[in-house]
Amino acid sequence: MGVILSNLLTEQCNERTRNIDQLEIREIVEMMNNEDQTVSMSVKQVLPDISRSAEIILEAMRDGGRLFYTGAGTSGRLGVLDAAECPPTFRTPHELVQGIMAGGEGAMFRAVEGAEDDPKAGADDLKERKLTEKDVVVGIAASGRTPYVIGALQYAREIGAKTIALACNKNAEISQYADQKIEVLVGPEVLTGSTRLKAATAQKMILNMLSTSVMIKLGKVYRNLMVDLHASNSKLLERARQIVIAITGVDYETAAHYLKLTDQHVKPAIVMIEGKVSYEEANLLLNNAEQSVAKALELLTEQNGVK
Repeated sequence: MGVILSNLLTEQCNERTRNIDQLEIREIVEMMNNEDQTVSMSVKQVLPDISRSAEIILEAMRDGGRLFYTGAGTSGRLGVLDAAECPPTFRTPHELVQGIMAGGEGAMFRAVEGAEDDPKAGADDLKERKLTEKDVVVGIAASGRTPYVIGALQYAREIGAKTIALACNKNAEISQYADQKIEVLVGPEVLTGSTRLKAATAQKMILNMLSTSVMIKLGKVYRNLMVDLHASNSKLLERARQIVIAITGVDYETAAHYLKLTDQHVKPAIVMIEGKVSYEEANLLLNNAEQSVAKALELLTEQNGVK
């Protein structure tokens, strides 16, 4: 790859933390907190790139495409984490957003040495998931030069899939293989080269923005409430009831009753209550409204004068 690591911003020494090993615990955590406060401002500088990336993902999903995160080490784990949170938060199919990391599932918990150095493995892992031209691949690499990620992005481009590169260095090598790049410059780390710190924090913030903004535009949110959550445990079931109550104003027992009728699906429960319609009618309204609660309630107003 021909990149001298010491030239990368993420590998440079942070002069502000040079004496961190001489400090007391309280001083160390204060120093780390001061460094972390710079991360959000670094992310702010690339909001236009993040927005364009989210629009690419949204367009692909509306056309039947899927989202793949690919990375190694911490970057790969962050992609896996964001993908894993989509089904319970937004009731997405598990295949819609997928995280793939160098070394396979086992590398999520224990480092697989050398896995990130194999570009062919990056391509092969996408082939195994049957990547198509409708899909989007987000390559995540703090250094911006991880061979595994480069291999994945190269393959994705070859078959016509959209590609996005997320790095923490300027003019990152992975950006060369992306339709859209995000280069968030958080500066030297608290511990030289330890990109599990500021770089990872920035990557997590950006992945949050990508998946959340796309899911909002797909109708998974009404107001700021997760109306498509998967009520798979007692906490989420209670949250579902509270969401129905907050939107419709019914009492607890009524909310629980309608959720039982809809097999704990929040969106049709809301439409049933607000429109005084059956479960089947509520689902029809939601289908006609592209699964948007707001649009479904607008249709009710137009059709029946429901307020």
